[in-house]
Amino acid sequence: MASSYHFEVRVFDCSIQVATACMEAHTILDRYIFPSLPRTANTIDQPDVSIRVVRVADELQLLADDGMVASARQAIDLVPDLIRVLDDAVVRRLTNLRAVHAGAVLWGERALLLPGGTHAGKSSLVTELLRRGATYFSDEYALIDSAGLVHPYPRPLLVRNGRPEQTPMLPVQYNASVGDVPAPVGWILSLQYLPECTWSVAAITQSEALLTLLRNTPHILAETSDMVQIFERAVAGASCYAGTRNEAPEAVNKILQLVDRL
Repeated sequence: MASSYHFEVRVFDCSIQVATACMEAHTILDRYIFPSLPRTANTIDQPDVSIRVVRVADELQLLADDGMVASARQAIDLVPDLIRVLDDAVVRRLTNLRAVHAGAVLWGERALLLPGGTHAGKSSLVTELLRRGATYFSDEYALIDSAGLVHPYPRPLLVRNGRPEQTPMLPVQYNASVGDVPAPVGWILSLQYLPECTWSVAAITQSEALLTLLRNTPHILAETSDMVQIFERAVAGASCYAGTRNEAPEAVNKILQLVDRL
C-alpha cells in the first residue's frame, strides 16, 4: 500500500523514517515522534529505523523495519510501544553520548537527575517538576556527553497516573518548555517510592552517586569503556542524595526546598 504521509527526523546518531497512508495515524506520529525536532522529507536513503502504520481491516498495525510491534483500533494507543521502539533505536546508536535511566529537568541553569528503573516513578516526579516551572529534558533517559553535560532527550512523557497502562503526554500540556542546550548536573536524587512512607533523604557521596548512575545504565551500553570517566565528570559538581519519598506533589515540595536551599 502506498504511503501518502511521510517525514524523516534525525535524533542524535539515529535516522528515523516515518510513513503511513492513514491521515489519523500521520497526525499522531507527527505529534509524538520527537515533536520538538525538525522534520525533513526524502533525504534519507537508508534510515536506521523505518516506522510504518498500516490499516488492516478495522485495526492499525505499527511496524518497525517491517516487523509488527503492536496493533490497536486507534493510533493513539500505539504510541507507548512506538516510543519504546524509538528509545531502543536511538540509545543503541549513540556514539558521543552515554545514557542513564533517569528523569531529567533543567532547574535554573543546572540539570536535576532522578535515576531509577521501570516503575520507579520518574515520570510522575518529572511531570510535577514541569508544573512547578522546570524545563523538560527527559522522563526516561539522561544523555551525558564526554564533558559530563546532560543533553535534552525530547521524547514525549509516558505517564501512568496510578494506572498500569501508560499515557503519552507532551511538556506543553504542563505549560513547560523543552530544553535545547546541554547543562551541567546540579543535583542527583535517587529516590525510592514508598506510598506510606515519609520523606527520608540523606546526602550521599559523589562516588555513591556515580555507582547509582552505573546501576541505571542500559544493558546494551554497560560495557562502554569510557562510562566511568564520563559519569565522574557528571557528578563532579553535583549535590547528591538518596532515600525514600511518598507521592509526587509532596516529594517535589521537598526536592525544591532542598534545591533552593543549596
